[in-house]
Amino acid sequence: MTDDPTVLVAGDTLVDFVPERAGPPGQAGGYTPKFGGSGANVALALDRIGVPPLFWTRLASDDFGAFLRSHLEDSSIPDDLLVTDADARTTLAVVTHDEDGDRSFSFYREDGADTRFRPGSVADATLDSVSWVHTTGVIMSVEPSRTATLELQSRASDRCTVSLDPNWRPEMWESPYEFGAVVRGALDAVDVVKATPADLEAAGFETDDPEALAQTVADYGPHTVVLTLGGEGALCYGTEESPVSGWGRHEGYDVDVVDTTGAGDAFLAGFIAALTHDVTDAESALALANAAGAVATTQPGAVSALTGFDRIRRFHDEIPWVE
Repeated sequence: MTDDPTVLVAGDTLVDFVPERAGPPGQAGGYTPKFGGSGANVALALDRIGVPPLFWTRLASDDFGAFLRSHLEDSSIPDDLLVTDADARTTLAVVTHDEDGDRSFSFYREDGADTRFRPGSVADATLDSVSWVHTTGVIMSVEPSRTATLELQSRASDRCTVSLDPNWRPEMWESPYEFGAVVRGALDAVDVVKATPADLEAAGFETDDPEALAQTVADYGPHTVVLTLGGEGALCYGTEESPVSGWGRHEGYDVDVVDTTGAGDAFLAGFIAALTHDVTDAESALALANAAGAVATTQPGAVSALTGFDRIRRFHDEIPWVE
């Protein structure tokens, strides 16, 4: 397993309130607080699969912040970049499930710690020590976190691989036009994009043909574009500069879905772990990513089901970073 962090994740940490059962709030039963956030899910999923990253995030000093910190303290993630914000609140997300396990969110974010990232918080020496920096569109939705993320991407782009999950959440943005302008403007400093067609449609891209969509996004600068396609699995397009150049596709795995919250984040953790451990075949990288994503859907909460390698090995035997 990885001893020293080679990946830095920058992003939000929040509390997901997950319902007991599908349906609108009046029919969903009770709600259980779960560790969440698009950045936090990727960071903790990487840790759970044996590749603990550095994690730059902000945590409020309220009780929910303490709840989130306890999960990070129980992980192997170093605390170097965990910033305590005494003037912030913890952002809360109330999750609603439909009968297929798909979810929607209602966010309570005023003065949220995830809205208050500061530019220049990550030292150049830290960026020089890692090979990959992952960022999320969630904290690009508001200032000053937007500027902080764009600044980090810009400085990291000359040093290592930079990835972005646009992660369209309409409740967090003024409009799709703002989202599209920010995401498209960021792509020049980004090497790897992982997204759904819905994310990219909101950003102003034509989405009728997934392969054409991937190539169009690559024209904006990224050398690798990964699209998650729900029940149709995932595809990857890499230019000649990509470590997984060419096309790859993987249909995914059949599981009994309980909760899709965080599945894309777990998928992305698997993909990052594969590429940072010298996987150069796109289909193999997608197979590992889909295995992590599939496991994540089998229990409520974003990363609750990722408790080791055995469950991933049910789908994919070879894990390059595990001896």
